[in-house]
Amino acid sequence: MPEQAPQSKQLEFFEIPSPCIGVCESGPRGFCKGCFRSRDERLYWLKVDDATKRQIISACVRRKKRC
Repeated sequence: MPEQAPQSKQLEFFEIPSPCIGVCESGPRGFCKGCFRSRDERLYWLKVDDATKRQIISACVRRKKRC
């Protein structure tokens, strides 16, 4: 039986969706109150590569935990 790839590897085959939840309002630190992305991260989302999108999502998770 062939070895199965971990789920994280499988995700690389799919487009990384925007973390936007439709709450588009800047908080006091300049990050979106809904997705915790900066203005530039929101503006250039469709232009950055998947590795950068993963870095942005990781940063958003850290920002959300600090709130």
